[in-house]
This record gives sequence, C-alpha cells and structure tokens, in this order.
Amino acid sequence: MKKIQQAVAAVLAAVMMLALAACGTSDKTAKDSPAPSVSSSSATASASSEPANNGEKVKLRIYTGYSADDEKIPFDYAKKALEEEMPNVELELDIQAQDDNMKLKTYAASGNLPDIFSANTDVINVFRKSNNILQLDEYVNQFDFESKLLPSSKNLLYADDQHIYGFPVSGNDLVLLYYNKELFEKYGVKVPTTFDELIAAAKVFNSNGIVPLSLFGKEKWITMALFDLIATRYDTGGVKKLDELKGKASDEAYAHAAAKMDELVKAGLLSKSAPLMNYDQAAGLFYEGKAAMFLNGSWEITESTKKMGDKVDYMYYPSQDAASYEKNKFALSGSNSYGGFAVNPKTKDKELAAKVAAFMALKIAEGKVTLRGNPIVATKVTKAPENPLAPMFTRLNGELSNITSTTAFSWSLSNAKIKVALEDETQKLVAGGAAADFVKNIDKAIEVVEKEAK
Repeated sequence: MKKIQQAVAAVLAAVMMLALAACGTSDKTAKDSPAPSVSSSSATASASSEPANNGEKVKLRIYTGYSADDEKIPFDYAKKALEEEMPNVELELDIQAQDDNMKLKTYAASGNLPDIFSANTDVINVFRKSNNILQLDEYVNQFDFESKLLPSSKNLLYADDQHIYGFPVSGNDLVLLYYNKELFEKYGVKVPTTFDELIAAAKVFNSNGIVPLSLFGKEKWITMALFDLIATRYDTGGVKKLDELKGKASDEAYAHAAAKMDELVKAGLLSKSAPLMNYDQAAGLFYEGKAAMFLNGSWEITESTKKMGDKVDYMYYPSQDAASYEKNKFALSGSNSYGGFAVNPKTKDKELAAKVAAFMALKIAEGKVTLRGNPIVATKVTKAPENPLAPMFTRLNGELSNITSTTAFSWSLSNAKIKVALEDETQKLVAGGAAADFVKNIDKAIEVVEKEAK
C-alpha cells in the first residue's frame, strides 16, 4: 500500500510540476497535526474575475487549517464574528492538507485557487512569480492593519521584496521540548542538560517500557526541527544559516550536529516507528504517559496542558556540556516568517476578499487568545482570556525577552532545494541513516543553489 501511495504521489507531483512550469512558476515545496481531507464540494467553488454585486450574498472559499482544536475553535469563533459583521458574506471552508503545500500548488496550476488561502513563505515565494497571489500593500494601508500588529510581529508582514502578500495570524512560534514531570520523578531521571544525560535518560525510560522522545517523524518539518535544535547547540544560526548560504553541512558545527543526532537515534532516544508516526499517534503516546518527552511548536502548550494538566512542562535544550548549556539556553529553534491569509488575484471582488482576509486574521488571533489561552499571535488582542493562561505560556511570555537568537521552521526557509534536502535528510537520520550521508547530500544541495545564484 505504501508503494502505491508513493507512486500516486509521484504522478501527482509530476503533473503539478508540469502545470506550474506552464504557468511560469518555480517548484518549491506546516504546522500542526494532519488535517482531514477536503470535500469535493469545496473544491468546485473556484474564484472568477467578474466583480461581485455589493447587495448580493457573496460566497468566498477559504483554504486554511481546521484539524486540531487550536485551529477549529478560533476559526469557528472568527466565522461567527464575520457573519455578524458582514452578513452578506458566506465563507466556504476548504480544509488545508498537511502536504507541503502540494494541494494548494495544484489548485494554482489548475486555475482553482480559493478566494482566500493560508500562505507561508514558501507559497508566497512561488505564487508571486506566477501571479497567483495578490499584493496587499494598498489594503493593509486602507484597513490600517499594520497598526494592529504587535511590535514583535512586524517581521511577519513584509516579504523580502518589501511587499505584503498575507495578513499574519500566528506570532513567532518556537520549538519546545516538552516532558512529563511525573515520569521523570517516578523513574528518578534528572531533567537532562547535556546530550550524555539525555542518552542516560533514554536508557532508563527504554528499560521501563517508556518511549524516551515521541516524534511524529512522518512529517518532515519536525525531523528538521529536531536536527535544528541539536545544531543550535553548536552554531546558533541553525538551519537558517544553511538556508542563507552562510554555512555548509561539512562545517565542524553542522557535522558535529549530524553525528550527535545519529548517535542519539542509535542510543534509542526515539521509537523505531518514529519515521512512520503521525501527530495524533505521537501526541497520544505522550498524553497517555507512554512517552517521557515530546517535540513540537509552542502552539502545543494548549493541548498538552489540556490533556496532562500540571504534569507537563518544557525543558531547555540539552547541549554538549554544562558551559554551552548555560551560554545558549535562550538560543532557540523556530521563529516565523512572512505569511498569513492571502488573496487570489482572480477573485470576484479583491477589496472584499482582502477585507474578509484581514478580518479573519484578526478574529482568529482573538479566538486563540480568548478561547484557547494561546498568546502567540501576530496582532494585538484587547479581550482577556476566558481562563487563566496555561503555566507554560506564562513562563514563555516571561522568557521571551531573554531570547538571544532564533532560527526558522521548515516552512519559513526561503530556498526550496535546501529546504527539501534538509527535510529528506533529517528524516533519513531519524530512520537510522548515516551522518556522513547527511553531510554529503546537504552540501550537494547547497552547491547546486550556489551555482544557480551565479
């Protein structure tokens, strides 16, 4: 079955690439747990270039995440607010697939883009070349959207060409290493500060039938996040430095990081099924007390707290020794890049679609804060949360000013070839691949990009 799925995926990818090439695009390839499939009815409602009549009911198709509660609850909250604010607008949800943007790019290639869609840096970089995304500068000014951003989120608005293509929702998320305090205490395991202590902890947990670190390695972005976490202990630039062509995998720091990840995998830090595990499976092990640690973004705080209460916390990343642990305690993996709710340039009424996109961005952020207690959003929220913030969010908010550096998530990398190589090669490391192969293949991708840039 897996081979059949791979074959189908390969055919779809080939068709998509040909279609994108015809449209003048370049091939570039997110967050959270896998989303349900899109209904056939939503896929038929494509946008048109005809202007909408102001007095009539207008249907807009929106493509965004709707899987975990941290997506569903804020979206439903925003949709209800939109119905009250703009009763003539009907939103039709097209559920975003967690497939490295393949479905959205296929929509673009076939002329079936939704009116509004969630666009990360990768999507923006591809779609602006093929005129499949609307430049929003005038609408940001018209709606005074920039004044509604938090000062720390200004980096999420402007793309590298100094234009705007999306209304940001999420703030600067970080990669956190969560742990079950109860399991650590039960088995007398010290919260690790060094890689040696992490290996010792893995040995104890494995001997007691507990998965040391649960990882949903089926999603390549998280395998890259694991490597990035380790790499920042040797070079705080992490994967971002490789993406910016300021370093190579053969550099001492990155070669050490690859070797250490290889060592940790072989020491039993992960389960053997980690490369095949999806989010629900990996998270379930952690929530049920069958795994001692779990790796995910800071958005996971809400769900882990809901499932585990005060048994869960996050630790600082272990490092090669005590000195580097203290020195780089706040050099973190993650951050974010430009993106948000984008608009199809062929939508019926560009101004209306942009207005709805901006409204949904603001209200989803408000829903995240008020209903989910998640303050990691891009825009200012004046309404107080219905419940007190989870202790981990309170702690994280207090530590944000201590952060000395951040890197990037997979979807924020600007170089498609390096991104794909990092995702593929880190997934191979999780599956037991050799560090030497990782170094060789990443450097090969970097060399190709460097040659193309000349």
